[in-house]
Amino acid sequence: MTSLRTFRAILWRDVFVTGRELPSFLAQVIIQPFFILFIFAKVLGDIGFVQDDFAAVLLPGIVAMNGFLGALQNTTLPLVLDFSWTREIEDRLLAPIPIPLVAVEKMVFGAVRGLLAAVLMIPIGFVMLDISWPASGLPTALLVIVLGSLAGAAVGMVIGTSVSPRHITVMFAVILTPLLFTGSAQFPWPALDGLRWFQVVCALNPLTYVSEGMRAVLVPGVEHIPLWVCFVVLVAAILGFGALGMRGFLRRALD
Repeated sequence: MTSLRTFRAILWRDVFVTGRELPSFLAQVIIQPFFILFIFAKVLGDIGFVQDDFAAVLLPGIVAMNGFLGALQNTTLPLVLDFSWTREIEDRLLAPIPIPLVAVEKMVFGAVRGLLAAVLMIPIGFVMLDISWPASGLPTALLVIVLGSLAGAAVGMVIGTSVSPRHITVMFAVILTPLLFTGSAQFPWPALDGLRWFQVVCALNPLTYVSEGMRAVLVPGVEHIPLWVCFVVLVAAILGFGALGMRGFLRRALD
């Protein structure tokens, strides 16, 4: 019971800090997806370089991308800082809570930020693109985003406990950019049948299953990966990357 109360207190403290850092957080999670939507859906759509229904395909992918990558970044960066310059992690490790729960709190907090980043893009997309989603699909879409954010946080835990601080900027170029463009956020995965090698690459990216899960419930008329496959892969990604990240966290914490 004491551990649970301490877990909630630490999580609430991190959420409170997010409120104090709201302007920088909003800039981090909104600017890039906003311009992707604006250029690829609005501008290219208005001048006729993409089909009229492309916006309906793109928006679920961008929401998925924001949730997954937002959780990944907001798990990775604090870990890198905590284990290097700030050493704030030492205070957490001295709290009356098992060390694995400290790692879980880091992932849950990163996932909360990712979920918030995803939700923020929905009204922006609706206003910019003048589209809507079926209300019946929203609860399932929320579940997909929650799983996607947890998967992103688990991947972030692996990266944050594996990459040294001096290589963090290189990491974002080498890892984040490929994740962004192979996650099927900008295109339906089944449409890559004619480009089989790239389809296989995209299938290895957990973000693909967040994007496809969102399309499965929000734009079911577009060909997509079956929803149950998306759920299975995302749960496997959370468990698999979460276990790897936990092992890395324990190694760094006990050094």
